[in-house]
Amino acid sequence: MNLEISNTKKHLSGTIKVTGSKSESNRLLILQALYPNLKISNLSNSDDTHYLRKALKSEDELVDIHHAGTAMRFLTAYFSSLEGREVVLTGSKRMTERPVKLLVDALKQMGADISYENNDGYPPIRIKGKKLTANRVSLQANISSQYISALMLIAPSLPNGLEINLEGEITSSPYIKMTLEILQRAGIKGVFQGKTIKIEPTQDVEKQTLAVESDWSSASYYYSLAAISDSADLKLSTYRKTSLQGDSCLAKIYKQFGVTTRFENDHIILEKRPGTKPKHIEENLQNSPDIAQTIAVSCLALNVPCHLTGLHTLKIKETDRLVALKTEIEKFGSQVKVTNNSLELLPKQNFSQNVSVGTYNDHRMAMAFAPLGLKIPFEIEDAEVVSKSYPGFWEDFEKLGFKIEKTSI
Repeated sequence: MNLEISNTKKHLSGTIKVTGSKSESNRLLILQALYPNLKISNLSNSDDTHYLRKALKSEDELVDIHHAGTAMRFLTAYFSSLEGREVVLTGSKRMTERPVKLLVDALKQMGADISYENNDGYPPIRIKGKKLTANRVSLQANISSQYISALMLIAPSLPNGLEINLEGEITSSPYIKMTLEILQRAGIKGVFQGKTIKIEPTQDVEKQTLAVESDWSSASYYYSLAAISDSADLKLSTYRKTSLQGDSCLAKIYKQFGVTTRFENDHIILEKRPGTKPKHIEENLQNSPDIAQTIAVSCLALNVPCHLTGLHTLKIKETDRLVALKTEIEKFGSQVKVTNNSLELLPKQNFSQNVSVGTYNDHRMAMAFAPLGLKIPFEIEDAEVVSKSYPGFWEDFEKLGFKIEKTSI
């Protein structure tokens, strides 16, 4: 389904209830599978979370998680530790191109029985679950924090717990800290000091309900809207000032765009007053790479040059996000330079007309470009891809005055 989007409003105001964080939800679902005493509230309604829940309930040998990258990493570790369970874990075509070798090698260090069905280092993988008694493992820390979180989540269920030694520069450390804090909220003891993570073995946890905070990555699109608008007052829920999510750095980053963040009870209020625009944006997003697309489009809309670094993990996401961003932004007439780790935007004052933005099976491509509709009407291809993390996205944008029309199916 392709959509044409536009919005001619000068002032944006409204209240949006954002779905629970996919990152928190998926971590809690793995913990709940290991410790059924746990209950979860405000669970994400994203496709990724749906496929993870379905996989955890499945008794089939073939488990297909489609585009859900987090589910692939977390389930690889989970099924490896599930004694007597044999599965073939697979996904979409793009998922079979996303590497899992570092995680598989780490699990094999711990005694796991995992083999590749087709290409070495990539899904689909065959996992024969067994009792993992090793209590120490080492792996590179500069590729994806999800590999580390996957090991952390199964660690307390292992008979001897687990010590994880990280090698090299640590990428996306807020997500590692999020995993640790979620474990601690559940009553599991663990520490993260320097390049070592230690999780103690835990046989049982107390019966309790853990609430999922709303997704900060999803909030990024409203920060972008506020920044691009002439003025805005937007209320978003449910958010905590002491958030576990790395993307909560949005509040600080978007101050440069004139967007202020006020916390009230369980929600945030974004305010933008007329006449505020930065001259240049320079950010290292090593700890929050998922908001790179949003920031780049905000800068495109406002004709603000930007240089974003710390983006090396974007090449192994749903698509190569750096190449995708360059391709789609340049359709509007601006120039983009990318390396394996960075993106530099040299914007052009006037936008090219009648642009159709490709989304590459990547939810964030669709949502990151959507706020640009405040400046120019354009088309978004395969717009339903937003369901991966935010199924109600287009309906929520309509609440803020966006005109959204189907152009083709």
